[in-house]
Amino acid sequence: MDHETIEVACIALGALALLMQSIVLLAIYFGVRKSSQSLKEEIEDIRSSVMPVVHTSRALLDRLSPKVEQTVTDLSVLSHSLRVQAEDMEGAVGEILERVRKETGRVDAMFSNTLDAVDKASEFVTQAVGKPVRQLSGILASFKAIIESLRSSDPSFREPVIHDDKDMFV
Repeated sequence: MDHETIEVACIALGALALLMQSIVLLAIYFGVRKSSQSLKEEIEDIRSSVMPVVHTSRALLDRLSPKVEQTVTDLSVLSHSLRVQAEDMEGAVGEILERVRKETGRVDAMFSNTLDAVDKASEFVTQAVGKPVRQLSGILASFKAIIESLRSSDPSFREPVIHDDKDMFV
């Protein structure tokens, strides 16, 4: 894997984390929105059914008002709790992304160092093994040539027959 591939993978991982964060926050938003609409509808239902009774009996209103206030308080607490959880989740995702960035840099450095070491080792092995192998190959080729010339039936490769040429010596 080259550096660009690792970088693209890290960017894709970061984008995936951001996408997941967006999905979670969107789900929280829709959940809060749905629950608030549901609570609004329930409150409106309660008001529409209670208002005629409130006009007829103030005692009934005194009895129901704490429940309505508690529901609103619970809704407020729920909304605040969801907001805090969303902020905590955003912070956690930010920390995770920062760790991913650091680890990506660390892994990249480790891969680069490993590839550099492999390159140096292969160069050393090539130098250490290649030269003696070439020399041995040359020696074996010379032995083969000698053996072939000795085995050859062609008289032109054999030693010349020495004639008695005493008169030719100067």
